[in-house]
Amino acid sequence: MNITSGTILKASSLMDDEHFKKAIVLVTEYNEKGAMGFIINQQFPRPLNALVEFSSSPAFPLFNGGPVDHEHLYFIHRRSDLIDEGQLIGNTIYLGGNFKQAVAAINDGVLTEEDIKIFVGYCGWDSGDLEAEMLDGYWECLDDSINLFTTPRV
Repeated sequence: MNITSGTILKASSLMDDEHFKKAIVLVTEYNEKGAMGFIINQQFPRPLNALVEFSSSPAFPLFNGGPVDHEHLYFIHRRSDLIDEGQLIGNTIYLGGNFKQAVAAINDGVLTEEDIKIFVGYCGWDSGDLEAEMLDGYWECLDDSINLFTTPRV
């Protein structure tokens, strides 16, 4: 079991947590303190422009990134040429960066669903918890060649 930033996990049929049924999770941080990631295939019920501060933006899809912290937006992208300050997490995928630049590029139609995924909330595991869930058979590792931006939605 070799988990790193960029690892992609799929919930197995044994998964009994409603938050994670049929979930595909991108691990974006993994260290001695635990792990952080985002569910990439569960669309949030409202688009970006349904949020007051983004009402002038297009109806860009949001995703339910996980059960933790639904007060903030997070994002992954593959356009470091348009968005500064992102953290490379593997395979040309970046976590975060300058969100104002990202929104401006979305508003201008330069940044599309093929380039960025915005999440409400995230997944978090304390040290040893994700490893224990994997040993219990709740998660399977997927090939990292999966397209994170066109993953079928649940």
